[in-house]
Amino acid sequence: MAGGRAGVAHLRGPRLLNALSKLSAADLKDALASEARALGFDCVGVTSPDAIADAAGHLRAFLDSGAHGEMDWLAANPERRADPRGLWPAVRSVIMLGLNYGSDESPLTILESRGLGAISVYAQGDDYHDLIKKRLKALARWLVATSGGEVKVFVDTAAVMEKPLAQAAGLGWQGKHTNLVSREFGSWLFLGAIFTTLDLPRDGADADHCGSCQACLDICPTSAFPAPYKLDARRCISYLTIESKGPIPHEFRKAIGNRIYGCDDCLAVCPWNKFAQEGREAKLAAREDLRAPALAELARLDDAAFRARFTKSPVKRIGRDRFVRNVLIAIGNANDGALAVEAKRLLTDDSALVRGAAVWALSQLLGREDFLALAARAISAELDATVRAEWRAAESVGGAAP
Repeated sequence: MAGGRAGVAHLRGPRLLNALSKLSAADLKDALASEARALGFDCVGVTSPDAIADAAGHLRAFLDSGAHGEMDWLAANPERRADPRGLWPAVRSVIMLGLNYGSDESPLTILESRGLGAISVYAQGDDYHDLIKKRLKALARWLVATSGGEVKVFVDTAAVMEKPLAQAAGLGWQGKHTNLVSREFGSWLFLGAIFTTLDLPRDGADADHCGSCQACLDICPTSAFPAPYKLDARRCISYLTIESKGPIPHEFRKAIGNRIYGCDDCLAVCPWNKFAQEGREAKLAAREDLRAPALAELARLDDAAFRARFTKSPVKRIGRDRFVRNVLIAIGNANDGALAVEAKRLLTDDSALVRGAAVWALSQLLGREDFLALAARAISAELDATVRAEWRAAESVGGAAP
């Protein structure tokens, strides 16, 4: 789930008088697929801009229910998001591309190590937005140079419904968890799109192969799926740790466990992952310092250290305060009293968001008498109403042990 400015480039160029410019539409599409794979993409398909007519209704129902939470960018100009022609009326073909980022180990394994932070697989390497956008631009330039026309490229953050378009282009299907599933790559595909004025042969849409399986729904720690193929983002750990800007609601804190940026549970449990392959792009491979970082170490990050540690990482975009908030929730779930010292130190942090999370963490780690004694000293000095509310809520519980 990402918002913000669209990753878009508008490219135009003259038709080159070379052998490739004389290709038939079918041969051009084959050449396009070969060029895409040479640039590192793992799959490519073409669909028409009117192929996702049902998406508008699904999007409207999602927005009307409020399930998008604080993601106001989803509700902005929904008509542009639901139909590619609303974004660019001249588009005649939509080229969808996928890049595999499969991990070399199960993302579920780290959840057993409560003193370590679990970062979503997609965010353990370099930011995929930058890498994919460069390759999309290169492929778009090749297409323009080969056959003329106009193109626009989009990477995730634009008002493009990549997953329905990817299914229409034959790259996979949207599973019951609403994410794309591929028979070849399982759950692990980054998506990018090229819109073009060229009329290219279409691929057939992929069929739904979920069958009666609902493993992705059953594993969700916060019950974020009210029904198959429906997501309430407000309950999703990825939303709560990435998109949500305020304190994480109390009802979800224990379920978050040690997940400090995103959640891969519904993706990792999918049976189609038995066909998944390890990603071949080195820049997307997990950095060792992000694969299983110690919570104590992460809790000590100030803003400068946070920015340095997460250079080129998508984690950087949520900022230090939200990230440390997440770390403190994980510390509270660690069942390790030695981590209380990290939470105590953050009771005087400049960020009220961090201080409030530190209060909750201590309420889980300290015995009742120690916690109440700490609260008696700290609450009178706290000026922020939300942090005082955390103290009062925690006082009613009275600490983790008698």
